[in-house]
Amino acid sequence: MIKSGLVSITFRKLSPEEVVALVSKAGLDGIEWGGDIHVPHGDTKRAAEVRKMTADAGLAVAAYGSYYKVGHEEDSVPFEAVVATAVELGAPTIRVWPGAKGSADADDEYRSLVVSESQRIADLAGKAKITVSYEFHPNTLTDTNESALKLLQEVAHENIRTYWQPPSKWEPDLCLEGLNAVSPWLTNVHAYYWDKTTGEHLTLAEGQDAWKRYLPVVAALEAEHYVMLEFVKDNSPEVFLTDAATLKGWL
Repeated sequence: MIKSGLVSITFRKLSPEEVVALVSKAGLDGIEWGGDIHVPHGDTKRAAEVRKMTADAGLAVAAYGSYYKVGHEEDSVPFEAVVATAVELGAPTIRVWPGAKGSADADDEYRSLVVSESQRIADLAGKAKITVSYEFHPNTLTDTNESALKLLQEVAHENIRTYWQPPSKWEPDLCLEGLNAVSPWLTNVHAYYWDKTTGEHLTLAEGQDAWKRYLPVVAALEAEHYVMLEFVKDNSPEVFLTDAATLKGWL
């Protein structure tokens, strides 16, 4: 089953109350709340408030986008604080970055660090019945299809999952290969469409040919998966509403 949503950091300048109102207006199902501004790490009071306002609007908390960098805890708050925040938020999964180096720059020692730290935080989150999901992202160990698959296989932990998103400069065939490769571990998807040459955000409808290839793969999987809008043209709430209508039409 696919549900629709928004990644809250798409609108960092809006308050949580404004984000909830916008998602409600769009008729989407849920929100991934970002840990960098809307629900800061360790602010359990704010997390509880955002959880309530989300539920009161008839929306679900799809995830906690923590931006925690696995293997770099010294640069962030302890993962225990991230888990405590996710618990109060009512998030079923915590999105993290698998390291802070691209796979080409990561030696075996660094990969081993990310693997062992992934297993550690997966155990911590598992005690709270929350999964941990990697972001499929440049400058991390999920920056290529091969590295992402290798990492998931090396970690081999039932509580480690992954998101997927189409890297903006990749051709659809390569994107589809990656989606199929990580699909056994898939939790959620970030949806957007960018110009491959300029990096300009375009409307989601302009990516129809590609997304009509990706979504059936997600729809064929068991369990529930959110496809959540991230980034919109001109950072415009009006464009977001149009993109949301496009996404709902596809689903």
